[in-house]
Amino acid sequence: MNSLILATATRLLLPLMLIFSIFVLIRGHNEPGGGFVGGLVAAAAFTLHAAVHGVGPAQAALRIDPKRLIGIGLLIAAGGVLPSLFLGLPLMTGLWYKEPLPVIGKIGTPVLFDVGVYIVVLGIAVTIMFALLEDEGA
Repeated sequence: MNSLILATATRLLLPLMLIFSIFVLIRGHNEPGGGFVGGLVAAAAFTLHAAVHGVGPAQAALRIDPKRLIGIGLLIAAGGVLPSLFLGLPLMTGLWYKEPLPVIGKIGTPVLFDVGVYIVVLGIAVTIMFALLEDEGA
């Protein structure tokens, strides 16, 4: 796509969308939102970048293979689910750190699970969108 206005807007929107996706991820522990919605916002940012500049530059901006993100996210999400089983508690029981952290607030296994979901959703959505945009360009 050869639109100077869209290319300029994308350069400004990409970092803002990524920051907003992190905000949605962090906010989601006390209000609606979280890993799924944050991952979709981040994927939309990279999809916009790919639509304007092409899939190659968007993959370079992502800096990691999207399919690899899916596996990493699944491992992180499992790290948020399994500790409760090792303590004899039901699956997905939230284990919380006692002291809240600045900006983030309470941290525990649900936060870890949400981060994993964020990364999985980002990886899946970007994989699908990059494949569709590559087919469109061919």
